[in-house]
Amino acid sequence: MSKTEASFGQTDRGGPHQPLIIAKDLKKHFPIRSGLLNRKTATVHAVDGISFEVQKGETLGIVGESGCGKSTTARLLIGLIELDDGSIIYDGDALGTDIKLKELRRGVQMVFQDSYASLNPRLTIVDSIAFGPKIHGHADPSGVARGLMGRVGLDPERFAERYPHELSGGQRQRVNIARALALSPRLVILDEAVSALDKSVEAQVLNLLNDLKEELGLTYVFISHDLNVVRYISDRVLVMYLGEVVEVGPADAIYAKQAHPYTASLFAAMPSMDPDNRTEEPPLAGDPPNPIDPPTGCRFHTRCRFAEDICSKTKPKLSVIGGSERHLAACHLQDTTSGHSQALKEVAE
Repeated sequence: MSKTEASFGQTDRGGPHQPLIIAKDLKKHFPIRSGLLNRKTATVHAVDGISFEVQKGETLGIVGESGCGKSTTARLLIGLIELDDGSIIYDGDALGTDIKLKELRRGVQMVFQDSYASLNPRLTIVDSIAFGPKIHGHADPSGVARGLMGRVGLDPERFAERYPHELSGGQRQRVNIARALALSPRLVILDEAVSALDKSVEAQVLNLLNDLKEELGLTYVFISHDLNVVRYISDRVLVMYLGEVVEVGPADAIYAKQAHPYTASLFAAMPSMDPDNRTEEPPLAGDPPNPIDPPTGCRFHTRCRFAEDICSKTKPKLSVIGGSERHLAACHLQDTTSGHSQALKEVAE
């Protein structure tokens, strides 16, 4: 099945230099209700005004601790939950005005972490993959499904009529990837898609994802806790902390030198195979603050060893790092005009 045969309606409206996704000031707050009248008593600031772009043909990796807003961001991009504020522009068209949610779903698909819970246990594998094309009126949904099964390494003759419980975790995740590709999307969001797999199967799925990206001209948003996996598959990396973007830039640049103290702490926590490179002190102390009442100013200042008064009073802006417009970090250390006592020293180094 060629790329043309796989596609039934996806077009490149904005041109090759138009970002596929432009997210502007995305906000999503979840109310906490309690009491007999179920009144709102607090609000969880899950995603709090983040902005970023996803370029066509790239893989954007999103990393951060649990609870930082990675998965909420993914669900906002695909429309599984509604925005409280902000806008999402898909290939030049604004969601809600120029493009409806049903059209967005054809262009953006998602692969979830739990490969078993993502599949309907009552549907065979071929029916699960064919469900999307069938709903969208494709002439031969079963043919699309069988073609995609072969493409992700599952022999249709062996697996088409099986049920999810008859497959291994790696095989089920291949089914989920095929199902995501069934509508010929241009963007695939992978939310911890390989974290539940053992390492040998994980490597196979990652290689499959890279091959499919080249064959079909896909764009990925890849969410993971594993920094080694993110480095392998990503072109750019976006680091989130407590609902905000703290650093974003090319993967090679961020892995070579982290500009934000939180990013540096994440990398310092990576296990090393070198016995001479042992971690002798915790790279990061304490738990993340409560997202119901996030700290003022820089949200990382409560755990940062460089914190000064300016950090708790003023929210840092994303500043260019090393003269590269593609590498940005939100830290007073990287802003020579911030008033932080170590800002000039850190930039000079």
